[in-house]
Amino acid sequence: MTTETRTVTEFWVSSGHHMTRRVDGGGLAVTDEMILAYLARPELVPPAEACAAERALHADLMREPRRPVTAAMIAAIADEDARENWQFMIGFRDKLMAHPSIEAAYLAIVRQGSRGVPPLFLNQLVHLVLRNALDGCEDPFVLRAAELFFRPQKGSLKDGTLLLADQELIEAFEAERRALLQTSPLAAMMGTDGMGDLEVMTDETAPTYWSRSDAFSMVFNIGGDPRSREALCRALETWIAHMLGVETTIATIDRIEDADWRWFVGLDAEATALGNRLWRGEAIDPADQSRVCGLFRLDFADPRTIDPKLAGKPVYLIMALTEDMILRIKPQNLIVGLPLVGRQAA
Repeated sequence: MTTETRTVTEFWVSSGHHMTRRVDGGGLAVTDEMILAYLARPELVPPAEACAAERALHADLMREPRRPVTAAMIAAIADEDARENWQFMIGFRDKLMAHPSIEAAYLAIVRQGSRGVPPLFLNQLVHLVLRNALDGCEDPFVLRAAELFFRPQKGSLKDGTLLLADQELIEAFEAERRALLQTSPLAAMMGTDGMGDLEVMTDETAPTYWSRSDAFSMVFNIGGDPRSREALCRALETWIAHMLGVETTIATIDRIEDADWRWFVGLDAEATALGNRLWRGEAIDPADQSRVCGLFRLDFADPRTIDPKLAGKPVYLIMALTEDMILRIKPQNLIVGLPLVGRQAA
């Protein structure tokens, strides 16, 4: 008798999942190593000109990451920007430590309105939580789709098809091209745009995702590839199941044809605003309609988990681009926006 050993492919090392560990229930523990990684951020490492109070605070926490920090200790820091950074960091650290898992801390943060927590920190938590939820996933399309949850995307139309690429990478390409324009206008004009410098994920190119998952460098063909849209549905289902313990089935749709639709969740701020206008019966001009880049139908596996007022009706999910073609998904909207009975916990 032989035993087959399956090799688990690594991805998203930059999430920091190797600095934490699983706890009972499947969530991730807040570890000293994780806190130390935040203390190593350039915003918190005291520069040479830092005052003694800032240097002492940083040194103490590097030795004892969970050490209590008082408001007076932060107020003693001379530099105003440094004080603000430390207020954000200690507030964030204390929120994490107050809960049994990173998932539980995230739930508490977003349900309380996430005030005082920088969006960057929220995105980092989503990155880490999704790395945990998708552990063992063998479909690079699903992983690329999940990047939309914590990496803003820049949209571009090619032959009428919507492509999504990592906004940070596109901005870096554009900055490089502007610099090149100053020194070599001809070379800059001959170059392609940022999207053209990246590879589109297809069945043929998808296997290369594993070797560059932390580069976030593959273009996602959300408009022209059904497999990409299906992958986004699977990523949404995984997020909801992991964070709320609720099983759902999500599918893409072309339009909302239900005259008695009762609930929707906007996956981003733009979609929420458009959905609210539709809900109120307001007319939506074609330009705004064209920015809707995703419509989904969500059905719950167990109808007892949802508000009885829905009476078996689905929830519709809407996704939209900003006017400058940016997609900023807010996964917390699914945490606070679904019509669940009671509050589900991670």
